[in-house]
Amino acid sequence: MRPPVAKTWARRGHTPVIEVSGKGSGRVSIAGLVCLKPGQRGRLMWRTRLHRGRTGERGSFSEDDYIAFLDQTHQRLQAPIVLIWDNLNTHVSRRMHALIATRPWLTVIRLPAYAPDLNPTEGVWRWMKRGLTNTAARGVDHLAQLVKRRLRACQQQTDLLAGFFASTGMTLEPEPPR
Repeated sequence: MRPPVAKTWARRGHTPVIEVSGKGSGRVSIAGLVCLKPGQRGRLMWRTRLHRGRTGERGSFSEDDYIAFLDQTHQRLQAPIVLIWDNLNTHVSRRMHALIATRPWLTVIRLPAYAPDLNPTEGVWRWMKRGLTNTAARGVDHLAQLVKRRLRACQQQTDLLAGFFASTGMTLEPEPPR
């Protein structure tokens, strides 16, 4: 509930202040995939999950949530998936390794530790947060609406998705033989 901070203009001596509660009101978690297939437009697949801070409520996506998301993505794309994944604890757990092993259509490549510049989805998150700067959400439900609206806008801009992928230095084309 604490919005990203950005710079703005105001009259000298009148600092603009947006008051937010941000305390104990919940949060929105997002899982996303930038999907590219040679010769086709890029796609952004994403899921959100609201956490209201209730006792016993999990505060993030679980391995089951991630694998269900990957299963659904596989069915929508109707193609094998090569997943380039960071080292989030749920991505590297024993349970996740077991779930991945049962899916022959899924190949996982792990990014090195602390390498957000190699992850195209990090570009999506930066772009989304930039659009939410200096926005005061009225509550976690309103924040979820704002996030979903911003992600839908990103889905429509396939050139933007290609740019996020290109900014990592990765290509879809194999290197020519030397």
